[in-house]
Amino acid sequence: MIFDTRTYSALVVSASEKFNALLSPLLTESGFSPVIYAPNVSAAKRKFLEKNYDIVIINSPLPDDHGNSFAVDVCHSKNSVCMIIVKNDILEETNSRLIEQGVFVMGKPFATGTLSMALMWLKSARERMRASEEKLPSLEQKMEEIRLVNRAKWILIESEGMSEEEAHRYIEKTAMDTSSSKRSIAEKIISSKEKI
Repeated sequence: MIFDTRTYSALVVSASEKFNALLSPLLTESGFSPVIYAPNVSAAKRKFLEKNYDIVIINSPLPDDHGNSFAVDVCHSKNSVCMIIVKNDILEETNSRLIEQGVFVMGKPFATGTLSMALMWLKSARERMRASEEKLPSLEQKMEEIRLVNRAKWILIESEGMSEEEAHRYIEKTAMDTSSSKRSIAEKIISSKEKI
């Protein structure tokens, strides 16, 4: 899917109707859907447990908490990008505490253009995270293939008296000769041994 046409789910944690009214059209224009609102951290935690969100935006402070701990939890527990918006007088202090946790921190008041730019950065960060997520299964699949091939080699060593090098060459050559993957050859060797 192309970056420009991708939609991003968002959880907005804000008790301010004014902020929500400002943010809502920007999110719609920027490709965010669905957008779910929570008025406090407690409600946000419940919603976050129910569903994964691409982006979480916290407008601090909230009636029940500042939101800093929730922001860190978001960054650590799921594949979400999180931004917390705080008053300018605590921006540096908040940023120094949260930057190493992967939380984006923005000061307020701010210009609408700055918020639009921040939304683009959040989408960009989510795309980078998505690319990492896609690499992970392929790495796990590769590791599984290595385990299967090793298991098949040991079967060949024990049942056919091959050396480890010979077993490895046998699996590779059979895969090439039959236009198959080493994994499928290893699975056949393993299944034939289990039938005996």
